[in-house]
Amino acid sequence: MANITMNSILEKMTGKDKDYRYMATSDLLNELSKDGFKADSDMEIKLTNIVLQQLNDAAGDVSALAVKCLAPLVKKVAEARVKEMTEKLCVKLVNGKDQHRDIASIALKTIVSEVTTPTVAQCVLVCLTPQLVKGITGAGMTTEMKCECLEILCDVLNRFGNLMTTDHDLLLGALLSQLSSNQTSVRKKSISCIASLASSLSDDLLAKATGAVVQLLRNKGLKPEMTRTNIQMIGALSRAVGYRFGPHLGDTVPLLIHYCTNASENDEELREYSLQALESFLLRCPRDISSYCGEILRLTLEFLSYDPNFTDNMEEDTDDESHEEEEDDESANEYTDDEDVSWKVRRASAKCLAAIIVTRPEMLSKLYEEACPKLIERFKEREENVKMDVFNTFVELIRQTGNVTKGQIDINELSPRWLLKQEVPKIVKSINKQLREKSIKTKVGAFSVLKELVRVLPDCLAENIGSLVPGIEKALSDKSSTSNLKIEALIFTRLVMASHSPSVFHPYVKALSGPILSAVGERYYKVTAEALRVSGELVRVVRPPDFKGRGFDFTPYVHPIYNAILTRLANQDQDQEVKECAISCMGLVISTFGNNLQAELPACLPMLVDRMGNEITRLTAVKAFAVIASSPLKIDVSCVLDHVIGELTAFLRKANRALRQATLGTLNSLIVAYGDRIGSPAYEVIIVELSSLISDSDLHMTALALELCCTLMADRNSSPNVGLTVRYKVLPQALTLIRSSLLQGQALLALQSFFSALVHSENTSFDDLLDSLLSSAKPSPQSVGLAKQALYSVAQCVAVLCLAAGDQKCAFTVEMLTDILKDDSSTHSAKQHLALLCLGEIGRRKDLNSHAHIENIVIESFQSPFEEIKSAASYALGNIAVGNLSKYLPFILDQIDNQQKKQYLLLHSLKEVIARQSVDKAGQAEFQDTSVEKILKLLFNHCESEEEGVRNVVAECLGKIALIEPAKLVPALKVRTTSPAAFTRATVVIAVKYSIVERPEKIDEILYPEMSSFLMLIKDHDRHVRRAAVLALSTAAHNKPNIIKGLLPELLPLLYDQTVVKQALIRTVDLGPFKHVVDDGLELRKAAFECVDTLLDSCLDQMNPSSFIVPYLNSGLDDHYDVKMPCHLILSKLADKCPSAVLAVLDSLVDPLQKTINHKPKLDAVKQEVDRNEDMIRSALRAIASLNRISGGDCSLKFGSLVNEIMKAPLLSDKYNSIRYE
Repeated sequence: MANITMNSILEKMTGKDKDYRYMATSDLLNELSKDGFKADSDMEIKLTNIVLQQLNDAAGDVSALAVKCLAPLVKKVAEARVKEMTEKLCVKLVNGKDQHRDIASIALKTIVSEVTTPTVAQCVLVCLTPQLVKGITGAGMTTEMKCECLEILCDVLNRFGNLMTTDHDLLLGALLSQLSSNQTSVRKKSISCIASLASSLSDDLLAKATGAVVQLLRNKGLKPEMTRTNIQMIGALSRAVGYRFGPHLGDTVPLLIHYCTNASENDEELREYSLQALESFLLRCPRDISSYCGEILRLTLEFLSYDPNFTDNMEEDTDDESHEEEEDDESANEYTDDEDVSWKVRRASAKCLAAIIVTRPEMLSKLYEEACPKLIERFKEREENVKMDVFNTFVELIRQTGNVTKGQIDINELSPRWLLKQEVPKIVKSINKQLREKSIKTKVGAFSVLKELVRVLPDCLAENIGSLVPGIEKALSDKSSTSNLKIEALIFTRLVMASHSPSVFHPYVKALSGPILSAVGERYYKVTAEALRVSGELVRVVRPPDFKGRGFDFTPYVHPIYNAILTRLANQDQDQEVKECAISCMGLVISTFGNNLQAELPACLPMLVDRMGNEITRLTAVKAFAVIASSPLKIDVSCVLDHVIGELTAFLRKANRALRQATLGTLNSLIVAYGDRIGSPAYEVIIVELSSLISDSDLHMTALALELCCTLMADRNSSPNVGLTVRYKVLPQALTLIRSSLLQGQALLALQSFFSALVHSENTSFDDLLDSLLSSAKPSPQSVGLAKQALYSVAQCVAVLCLAAGDQKCAFTVEMLTDILKDDSSTHSAKQHLALLCLGEIGRRKDLNSHAHIENIVIESFQSPFEEIKSAASYALGNIAVGNLSKYLPFILDQIDNQQKKQYLLLHSLKEVIARQSVDKAGQAEFQDTSVEKILKLLFNHCESEEEGVRNVVAECLGKIALIEPAKLVPALKVRTTSPAAFTRATVVIAVKYSIVERPEKIDEILYPEMSSFLMLIKDHDRHVRRAAVLALSTAAHNKPNIIKGLLPELLPLLYDQTVVKQALIRTVDLGPFKHVVDDGLELRKAAFECVDTLLDSCLDQMNPSSFIVPYLNSGLDDHYDVKMPCHLILSKLADKCPSAVLAVLDSLVDPLQKTINHKPKLDAVKQEVDRNEDMIRSALRAIASLNRISGGDCSLKFGSLVNEIMKAPLLSDKYNSIRYE
């Protein structure tokens, strides 16, 4: 049946009437496009012949349809037919008439783009490649002919370059010869072709191509246009092959710099191409270009202001604004020259400078010294497109400053952030001139610079706000302003208001409020939404949340702001973003100006309640009521209070997690503010609802629910029924929660507050609660005992409960717990474990001196056969000592001296004491009064202990004492860095690690000059000492990066060296039936990579990522499982922070990643090994997903094929997709 249809169509296609032919060709296209289409061999021959025939149809629309038929036809016919069609089209292309050449070219491009299988591709290439080479190099070929062949070849190389390795040499020779063609179009297309070929060339052929181009460039007699072509070729090669071009930079960079500086005055294109090629080197070969960066920087700065045909007479600054505006009008018409293309050189310079900024974070200080003033000066650029590039380059400079100094608080004079701060007045002065320009694009660019400046230096514009206000006002009020400009101006205004003190804006509120509020009434929703956000900031400025702006009269602005927002709030038919912004803003207005809006509240509050009823806006409305309830003005919301409480209680049952969280917070605020107006029945309903939210599956929600429960119990108006409801509904949930090993942080604190509040409730006795808590720790018949973390949770809650119940109950509990310890029977081990933890927690909070010999009772448990009881006893003894140092600390020290067997446990007790005391100032003072000398002597004696556990405890103790007594400890630790015993050297370095904490401490200034003595032990011959130094460096980089920044130039090469596999540290242990390989350097390598990961966060400006990626990271990606995991994290971080450095070596990263994702565990592998392998694959896929997000990553064919391979493998693609959407 199908064949009859096809025959009928084919018959009509050969008819004389062109309309018939057109309709028949259209029918054929429909048939071919059907999935189920199949043709026998005879029909295939007929089809291919007739489609080729139709390509030459005199009617253009018929031949165009025939080309469309080729696309599905190539996929539906046999290989031989495709080859036949290609051969016929090649003949038509090379030997046919001119009018047929174009259609043959389009047809061949269609075939090339539609071939999918390598076998068919190979078959097409065999007949196509020789013909294309003939068309390009054959004698007497016309320019048009060459161009067509080059275009087709470019498509072929892009798709099948890797399949053509045997022809690479031939093709390269043919194409290089065309670079000397007299026709510009041929040269341009040859450049594209060679670039497409380069990505699949071997290193030898790439060197041959580069060598040929460099040789031509060294020829002094070369025509200028040929020089330009060859320089373009170098840039194109670099863009195509990325980091592989690195070895050729020694030949090319000096040549490009020479041409750039020595080109004739009117040869702007030569300079432009040279700068573009240098930009490509900077982005793609960051490691190899390092030595030329200074020279390239000087070059870009020289040509950034290159403008030989224009002399700027207005260079000197003038502060007369009105005079300046007149001059702007004149200067717009002063000089125009359509033939002047010097702007291209300036644009290329700006982009090249941006490449230096993005790829060389370590050059930032130099850039501020040399490039920053020049960029600010070039804001006056007369060519608008170039001006945008100058703005973008400056934004990159500011952004990079933010990246490398993220998280750094103290700004020293070498910090890029400090250097940027010094430039702020000049930036503002220059930007103000740009904001007075007529061009909208210029103003948008100027605001983008200001926005980035405020993001990186939040409080930098305090002294310059006044000069910026007219620019903001003009951008918002001027009739010629576009929506885009208004949005940019509003975003900047919001950022600057949010990051500066409100008093800074008080003189300008009158000028700013009008334009901002009129923007609220704009028609375009994005402008309105942004204006509403700015209005929210304006409310905070006019009347700051702490009401400190007492000298400023805010009343004139209350009603204008309220009315502008009310209009938007009342309007229902508008964008959701506008609705949400209006609700949030109105909540802020009511909480800030509520006492000045008494008459308006009855009309406005019901509107907000109404928004709570709408599913789209209810979350925003709930948050708005939280803001109103938290207002210190105690806003009168009685007209809607009951309705709001009812709605919120119902929301606790909703599935939307964000809504439930916001509801709990809002209810808490409402009950604190208006508890006396809400009845106990409402409380009971709330408690019933919130009890179902308490579980370890969502600890944040649990913490909020328990906090709300405590607020409800604390309210004086609660009836006894409320306490009963809590007891029967919430308490069982709390007792289940406390058994969870996941419980920690805010949820644990909230649970402690809950028990503390519950003991005061009339319906719950202390004894019952204590029994419930202690019995919750008992192992049930169905389950094993509680996890260690859960026991600590129970102990903390018991301690809080006892303290809340008063001294008498507390004393009774301590007696009961000590009785449990006195009971020798080993059957009660779980009870004794909990009793010890409880005693420790109570002892830490309260002096247990009144309980005689409690320390001896606790220390008896050191004899227990169970490890967990020994550990708990050590914890308890240390914490009891915290409650009364003068009595119990000497006891512990005495025991350490006399009890050799118990030393490890007693040192742990001492560590508890020191760690707790070093945290708070009062504890430090108290600790100093006790026997520090004796403690130090004792600790230093244990530095050389054979047991690593003892050495670690000693190091932690020394580190924490160093926080209390730095002047004594730092010199003592430094002396021991030269100790002959390796364990002592390692211990003192680890001690330094423990003394570097996040908060500022007095040790910082004492340790700063001595840091080198400790960290330079990274060169030590003992691996334990080297690892200790790496760990200390990592902690310092995380907590106090500034104390190590000066040492990094010396430390980084040593650190990188620790990431290398050292054969000397790998040994084989003979275990009889089999041999086991032990890698003693594994832990050190892992620590070194983790340290680099930390340094990337805090000291990026001191690092050159490209020198680390190859070879160090590359070898890490192919190392042991434990090393690969941190390497994947580092790779993801680098992809985000230094994409250009990663792009430059992307191809070399593919092999180790491919090996990892395809790794299969052995058939007899245990579950743990299978799980580890699974984790490793997911980790590698996470890194690949980060690499895939880099723009420009598609230039690596190797990486592209890796991603395709992942997407084709069902198991891998599922994992990869789940990771992408995490």
